[in-house]
Amino acid sequence: MLKVTIAKNEQEFDVMAAWRIIGQMLKKPDSVIGLSTGATTKNMHAIVSDIYGKYPFDTSQVTLFNVDELTNLPRSYAGCCYTMIAEQIARPLNIPDERFIMPKTISEDYESECRSFQQALEERGGADLQMLGLGYNGHIGINQPGTPFGSETWVSPMDPVFEARVRKETGVPPEHQLGGLTLGIRTIMHTKHIILIAKGEHKAEMVRQMLKGPVTEDIPASVLQLHPSCEFLLDADAGKYVADMAE
Repeated sequence: MLKVTIAKNEQEFDVMAAWRIIGQMLKKPDSVIGLSTGATTKNMHAIVSDIYGKYPFDTSQVTLFNVDELTNLPRSYAGCCYTMIAEQIARPLNIPDERFIMPKTISEDYESECRSFQQALEERGGADLQMLGLGYNGHIGINQPGTPFGSETWVSPMDPVFEARVRKETGVPPEHQLGGLTLGIRTIMHTKHIILIAKGEHKAEMVRQMLKGPVTEDIPASVLQLHPSCEFLLDADAGKYVADMAE
């Protein structure tokens, strides 16, 4: 049976999501935790950092990473995942640099970078917890619709809407290839525990398709129906079509 949790509002959602991260750190001080970036996660990361600032706990053995990273852009770009995670949570929680695992954003050999990123996680026993956002088209990480479920860490094309925004913000011309180095769907599914997070009415229809539709590569997030330990954490707006499934 799928575990669906629906918060009363966005504020409760942010607090609940933040405590999922903190709870993992407290339960297992050497946890390997995967995060996601974007509008859905900014507030919850701020709450994690605020709670840690008021009630510090040992984070010296925690390993953090992000499920994906942009390629062919410098880390100085504010939209790079490394920069967002570093500023929002890794530095505020005093995570040691050697325990903040992220692939390079610029590389001469992205295939090698993919292998190194996945190997670094495997050497630590894999991820204990992965927080996953839900893309407007059903993508998880940067695994776009049509990505094989058997995929491992790779460089995926960005979705056109996101790529257009990045190019506008950075001034990168069309001939400069952009992409996203992301854990593949097979790699994500090997995570011990996953929390899929989504908020806002604009995500409601995709949430419905993800949870009530068939498992299909056309909607990558639908594969999470098959994960043995996945919670779908939604706010009331995102969960309005699946309220009957909530615990």
